Amino acid sequence: MSLPEDEKSALSIIHAAIDHGIRLLDTADLYQKGHNESLVGKAIRDRREEVMIATKVGNQWRDDGSGWDWNPKKEYILKAVDQSLRRLQLDTIDLYQLHGGTIDDPWEETLEAFEILKNQGKIKEFGISSIRPNVIRKVMELQPPATIMMQYNPLDRRAEEVVFPVLAQTSTRVLVRGAFAKGMLIDKEAKDFLGYDASKVSSFQSFFNSFDYSPESLLIRFGLDQKAVGSLVIGASSVHQVEKMVRSYEESKGIDPDLIQAIRRKLPANFYQDHR
Repeated sequence: MSLPEDEKSALSIIHAAIDHGIRLLDTADLYQKGHNESLVGKAIRDRREEVMIATKVGNQWRDDGSGWDWNPKKEYILKAVDQSLRRLQLDTIDLYQLHGGTIDDPWEETLEAFEILKNQGKIKEFGISSIRPNVIRKVMELQPPATIMMQYNPLDRRAEEVVFPVLAQTSTRVLVRGAFAKGMLIDKEAKDFLGYDASKVSSFQSFFNSFDYSPESLLIRFGLDQKAVGSLVIGASSVHQVEKMVRSYEESKGIDPDLIQAIRRKLPANFYQDHR
């Protein structure tokens, strides 16, 4: 999602990620109106065996390009996958994710579409992207996905209450997005976020910058410390950012779990108010 439009720059970022051992690349048909998938496809053309490719479906661009509409229907998913496969230059997508979802969606036909695609060999696994406990509960009852993508960071700990404990007892794993809270827990300008005003967010940033470890490494370990979490999906818009994230991940391995628990005890927990 963070890739620049320029092909040369984008390919260099993806190649740097693969060279440094990153094995999951996450894209979506929505990003750059499909151009993002095309960039990923070009970058991995000769390196397919080195990576898992995840993409998403459900946001349908309007014909006039003015925006997109939510479409989780089976007919659309079965058509959209072929376009993603073409752009990615793949025969099979490793992880095909529904890019959102509400409790009122036609989940039976949506999940049927994913099952059809698995049987056809066009995808290996399916996932969803949702922060809504009622949606997650329903999908887990109907047909547990391989992954659920959701936001999680020290400013958004809502998943700790119910979602993480439930998923930790299953084979479904969380792909965390927003691990750095839009960079506001590192060095970006503090703004209001999920009920916290800018001054409170700024205090959180100062807190994470007060340790001997980099804030990035602490936040990476904060996310990976959860049993239900399988991976963090972190954007990079330059080779430098890729290298910085890799260094931070390596540094995070040396962080004592007791420190993360101590940090968690010091931070306020928040809870879902809607879609419970």
